[in-house]
Amino acid sequence: MKQLLVVWPALGLLVLGGGCAGGRGEGPFARFVEGHVARVEPLAARANRVYWEAATTGKTEKFEELKGLQLQLRRIYSDANDFTRIKRFDESKQIREPRLARQLDKLYCAYLQNQIEPDLLRRIVELDTKVQESYNNYRATLDGRKVTMSDIYTSLTTEKDSAKREAAWRASKQVGDIVIEDFLALVRLRNQAARKLGFDNYHTLAIITGEQNPMDLDVIFEQLDWLTRGPFARLKKDLDAILAPSYAIAPRDLMPWHYHDPFFQRTPLVYELDLDQYYRGRDIKELAQEYFAGISLPVNDILARSDLYDREGKYPHAFSHDVDRRGEVRVLANLQDTERWMETLLHELGHAVYSKYHDPNEPWLLREPAHSFTTEAVAMLFGRLSRNAAWMQKMLNLSDEETARIQRVSDRYLQFQQILFVRWALVMYQFEKALYADPDQDLNRLWWDLVERYQLLRRPPGPPDAGWASKLHFTTAPCYYHNYMLGELLASQLHHHLVSRVLQLESDEGLSYVGDERIGRYLREQVLGPGARLPWEEMITQATGEPLSPKYFVEQFVK
Repeated sequence: MKQLLVVWPALGLLVLGGGCAGGRGEGPFARFVEGHVARVEPLAARANRVYWEAATTGKTEKFEELKGLQLQLRRIYSDANDFTRIKRFDESKQIREPRLARQLDKLYCAYLQNQIEPDLLRRIVELDTKVQESYNNYRATLDGRKVTMSDIYTSLTTEKDSAKREAAWRASKQVGDIVIEDFLALVRLRNQAARKLGFDNYHTLAIITGEQNPMDLDVIFEQLDWLTRGPFARLKKDLDAILAPSYAIAPRDLMPWHYHDPFFQRTPLVYELDLDQYYRGRDIKELAQEYFAGISLPVNDILARSDLYDREGKYPHAFSHDVDRRGEVRVLANLQDTERWMETLLHELGHAVYSKYHDPNEPWLLREPAHSFTTEAVAMLFGRLSRNAAWMQKMLNLSDEETARIQRVSDRYLQFQQILFVRWALVMYQFEKALYADPDQDLNRLWWDLVERYQLLRRPPGPPDAGWASKLHFTTAPCYYHNYMLGELLASQLHHHLVSRVLQLESDEGLSYVGDERIGRYLREQVLGPGARLPWEEMITQATGEPLSPKYFVEQFVK
């Protein structure tokens, strides 16, 4: 499952990037930044620590404390007098020193998004926190007992009885009906705030102030739809022919609960080999720690302060968390000895090394990724390794014979996974865009219209419910999902550059990425180190020699 880099909710508006500004007098502006950081930095670190406690314990008092800290931070960024000063610095066009100009960009956008009247701001923060607490603490009921998401994943992966699979699948969606009323109220409040700032809705505001163009995104997703429609249909037809007999049904009778993942965003491991068998009994944490040490990106300290195993009251999925932009980075996970969790931990540690290895000499405002999707790209670059046969051989000490067997299916798994993810990302992008355009439409029906169109799944019988709202990203990372797809494109571009330029290989055949310090050295120097000092377009061009392009993703996976 794709996981997000969680930056606690109040900072969600503060880290979207620049591209909105220019300054009046570099000395006065430098002093303004110094005073601003002196107020915000300790408060943000405190709030991040409270968010961690809330996510790992589910305690109501921690969510209440978090709500108060969020309000304090948001009120700083909603200060109209400060925003007037920032606009004057911008309009003067006198801020030319690159780092100061970049900080002005970021402050301009951060303050712009928060120019919200105090009562509306308070209501947004309170409702946002309430929805997150409900999601964090809810545990589904299955056969009269409380179950975790790990329990549900196990059922959807191993259970052969269709009725039991359906029950587990429906259990995974229960939280959607719990949060839907509050969530839609929150959507309306976000839209209300966005319209007062001159945007048509919150989705548009989030994309534009995130250094992206909605029309450009539409073009990218239209192209990806066209490129993957045929290959996906063929791959899914082959998959259906494998899945259906295992449930003693015909392919035409397959339903969403037959596909091993609640949202069919991961490829079922049903080809000739089940890759889970190679991870059973293995220490996922130790494997990840060994791997990152071998490429000169050690994560021992990150894992030592992380929370990695399932328990009651804990956030049920996974994220990476940068507490203070000074190296206090950690990961929350719920590990099991499966390929899914090997991928997830590699992914989250990709986020974590991005946070850990920025240049500590950069200003505080610039000690973060160039963009949300650039940290996703690094996470995905590493996450893909869990299905890489050469990587598995070296990390799991497999024989040449076993590796050859894996190779025959791992390429198929990885190709299908990437094409499948495009189709899933299309559902998420189009649905969230429509959700904020009109939250009062029949969203449950719209969801299944999109699932049928892009994922070729049959909608379940009976009236559609709000199971879609069980997708954590709607609540914890609104208007974010398109960044995963851009991250996949950049991950392939980084992979191509590593193979052809850094390692100087003719192809990636047999490439394991194990034990080669050149991998970590390149990433630290060209991607992680600069942080947000450069706008994302400049960072990518500088790091890979060309602007972001989908061609390497298409060459790698769309066949």
